[in-house]
Amino acid sequence: MNESKNIHERKHIWRDEVLLIVGLCAFVGIVYALDGALKPQFTPSTLLMTGVFLALVPAFIWLTFFYMQDRAEPEPKGFVLGVFALGGLFAAAVGIPIIDNLFRISHWLYTDTLSKIVGGILVVGFTQEYLKYAAVRYSIYNSEEFDEPTDGVIYATASGLGYATVLNINFVVSNGGVDLGAGIIRMAVVALAQAAFSGITGYFLGRAKFESEPVWWMPLGISLAAVFNGIFTWLQVIVTQPTITLSGSTTPTWMGLVLAAVVALATTGVILWLVRRSIKSLQAGK
Repeated sequence: MNESKNIHERKHIWRDEVLLIVGLCAFVGIVYALDGALKPQFTPSTLLMTGVFLALVPAFIWLTFFYMQDRAEPEPKGFVLGVFALGGLFAAAVGIPIIDNLFRISHWLYTDTLSKIVGGILVVGFTQEYLKYAAVRYSIYNSEEFDEPTDGVIYATASGLGYATVLNINFVVSNGGVDLGAGIIRMAVVALAQAAFSGITGYFLGRAKFESEPVWWMPLGISLAAVFNGIFTWLQVIVTQPTITLSGSTTPTWMGLVLAAVVALATTGVILWLVRRSIKSLQAGK
């Protein structure tokens, strides 16, 4: 709320976000190409271990880029990893049990368009986005290390990637492993989507910390992230619907990755503009 003259932008975080998108798409292409060329044979146990390893890659890519570029104004690495772990813990202990076991979305979410949109927003979206918000709000938020508006995006992204990692590991374990081609695309889509929507909440967290926002400010931020989460789920189903031809059916799984990359880039661009505008306002003492 004060000390605005000391507030500035951590510009590297935006490069990290873009590098995550580019790096994930490149990694997916490499794995997909190797799988098609080598056609590796797996035992059930090695397939499971490979799937779990691949589920960790998105977070590893982001953390690597983050640590490489976070030298001038470093964030405490333990705090970033702690929020990442807390996001994953909330997914495993609360999010997945609520969505899969309590609401049993696999039985009804994909039955019709209304169910996809309403269920995707009210059940999946709000549960996931609130828990990712909580991982930041009830840990690092009140710390002196949360000292820039951009920190909201940094820690929210870490929380989102922790949540995505557990979602992907749960998918791998539940299916006893995954097909490397389609499986790595799904993991990248989940990671990109969760990180992008967390960034929305992160922007609202940064504003809430450093500006006198009304009581409805954070509920609005979580609601927007939940709405985008649910709409993305609906659009993903549409763009990856199987195409039936005379030679059989094909599933355009790549379209899901294209959609996730476009959404992540657009979201990052909008958040970048909003954060910069907020920082300029704070620096001007408004």
